[in-house]
Amino acid sequence: MQGLTVTPEEPADVIAVRGLTRRFGDLVAVDDVSLSVAPGEFVVLLGLSGSGKSTLLRCLNGLHPVSAGEVEVLGTRVHAAPEAELRRLRTQVGFVFQAFNLVGRLSCVENVLTGALGRLRLPRYGVRSYGQNLRREALACLDRVGLADRAFQRAGTLSGGQQQRVAIARTLMQRPRVLLADEPVASLDPENAGSVMDLLVRVCAEEGLTVVCTLHQVDLALGWAHRLVGLNQGRKVLDRPAAGMDRADVMDVYRRVEPV
Repeated sequence: MQGLTVTPEEPADVIAVRGLTRRFGDLVAVDDVSLSVAPGEFVVLLGLSGSGKSTLLRCLNGLHPVSAGEVEVLGTRVHAAPEAELRRLRTQVGFVFQAFNLVGRLSCVENVLTGALGRLRLPRYGVRSYGQNLRREALACLDRVGLADRAFQRAGTLSGGQQQRVAIARTLMQRPRVLLADEPVASLDPENAGSVMDLLVRVCAEEGLTVVCTLHQVDLALGWAHRLVGLNQGRKVLDRPAAGMDRADVMDVYRRVEPV
């Protein structure tokens, strides 16, 4: 009997946004946006300050509730999920912030270890309160971002670029499946910004992470993104693969207001 040929199913979208609207009183920050992100895709959100990029990002993990529409991440219906389900989702969704959000008085390795708290049942205080396996894992995460030699240095004494690398190591410690990054290099000089973006893209590719990242730097977006999504006054005005696009194509996002 001849065997059957089975064609594997295409992987489902990791992120699916349908008709998302987010209001703050009379202000419409995100206006009827739909977006899907495939597994392993690196999507960059572009737009002016106040265009809705950061708000959209925070709707993906429930930090901002949805006013209308649907948001699904890793199979969780974020717009309708109870708080306990959102907490479980957030253990799988890493977040890299512009302001690093490190505890400056703690060592780098202590900051990285906090990325494992979602896997633990009780809070921890100090490096030695974490198991040996977790301490080794945290040191390995610091090594991946090139800061193994700074493990026991206070995070607040590092440069901005180094602090963002520690923040990325902390996110790796979380073992996420999705990574959200909100202007991760906005406070860095151009040289450090390029270095941190290169690290972020490389590590996410190695881990097979799905990434949605907001950026202001058009050249960085063109150099590293798989796909560019532009927002203008809360509406989606661009959604194209980055390959083949140039700076003029992207700059149109900052002028055009017609939704795609």
